[in-house]
Amino acid sequence: MLRNTKDIENYVIGATDGIIGHVKDLYFDDEAWVVRYLVVDTGPWLSSRKVLISPIAISSPNWTEKILPVSITKEQVKNSPDIDTDKPVSRQHEKAYMGYYGYPYYWDGAGLWGGGVYPGMLMTGYSGFVAARPVVRPEMEEAYARTEAARHKNDDLHLRSCEAVKSYHIGATDGDIGHVQGLLVDEDTWSIRYMIVDTSNWWLGHQVLIAPQWITAVRWLDATVSVNLTRQAVKDAPPYDPAVQLDRRQEIGIHKHYGRPGYWEGGE
Repeated sequence: MLRNTKDIENYVIGATDGIIGHVKDLYFDDEAWVVRYLVVDTGPWLSSRKVLISPIAISSPNWTEKILPVSITKEQVKNSPDIDTDKPVSRQHEKAYMGYYGYPYYWDGAGLWGGGVYPGMLMTGYSGFVAARPVVRPEMEEAYARTEAARHKNDDLHLRSCEAVKSYHIGATDGDIGHVQGLLVDEDTWSIRYMIVDTSNWWLGHQVLIAPQWITAVRWLDATVSVNLTRQAVKDAPPYDPAVQLDRRQEIGIHKHYGRPGYWEGGE
């Protein structure tokens, strides 16, 4: 099922021993278009500190009551690496975070999540998958960390705020078509399947769905997205109604309209 990222905001994050806080934003990987972290406001118990929670930790979401249970404790969250969520999250920060929780790196592999499609597949014991880290002496680990930090010092940043992307202008091959109203994410893989595009500021039209795979360029500094579609194709696209749950039949209709294969045909 697909969820609007706007609806996930304010969901409760429940640790194994109590409530951690509420979701305030989501960070997605701008290369794979997959949500990598939930930004959680911890509220009074941790002085409203904002922390990152990976979908790797989420188990059996309660979508009806808007609760996302996670397999970590409040103490773990309290002692987790301090990351300023108001600034770009670097790969060094990610490595510190993943190392702290003992998660394998999601970028080590060809799948959306390492060698698999689902975040839970990274953890030991999932369908026979074993992810064991080698035992390393502390001094060797420190030296390795310094080397890695230096090596990745000038890496491009690929984590983007879902909240910040809203209102980005969308450009077709022959002109503007509207702006990003929201994002639809797959509740199992946490992949962003569609941008919800509001065309009303172009031709007083409706909302339509456009897949990230149809994007040709994103200019983050200019807050613009270019897609390989014509204005007419977008204008004639099936309208999206946020009040109605999108089903596979509707998705097939959207992809058929644009003459594009469905993401479900590729295994992700």
